[in-house]
Amino acid sequence: MAARCLFGISRTWAGRRTVELPDPSGFRRLLVRDYAKKPVIKGTKGSKGAVVSEALKDPDVCTDPVQLTTHAMGVNIYKEGQDVVLKPDTEYPEWLFQMNVGAPKKLEELDPETREYWRLLRKQNIWRHNRLSKNQKF
Repeated sequence: MAARCLFGISRTWAGRRTVELPDPSGFRRLLVRDYAKKPVIKGTKGSKGAVVSEALKDPDVCTDPVQLTTHAMGVNIYKEGQDVVLKPDTEYPEWLFQMNVGAPKKLEELDPETREYWRLLRKQNIWRHNRLSKNQKF
């Protein structure tokens, strides 16, 4: 007790401010933990001055066939403005029309002499190894 008063011993916890150690003969100071305040969410039940937030709504669905075939619907990221007009096929690169947009090819459908085959085989082996090692104990 005397050493605490003479030397002013204090302790620092990680992330906390310096707090003096309590005196066992009597608590003169309260220990305070400096936790962060919880954020105040406006518009919740029981809060004063609730602010009405904008309700999110789905975009309008276009059913016009002419508009669907000449414009890229839903590509415009701005609130205002028009959708992007589609160009003729000659304006786009050839690889765009060669892309596989369907289901991914299975291993049996690929040629073993291609890099795509070996990448898929390696991926499947990694998945298999991960599934098998999931149930193993240390």
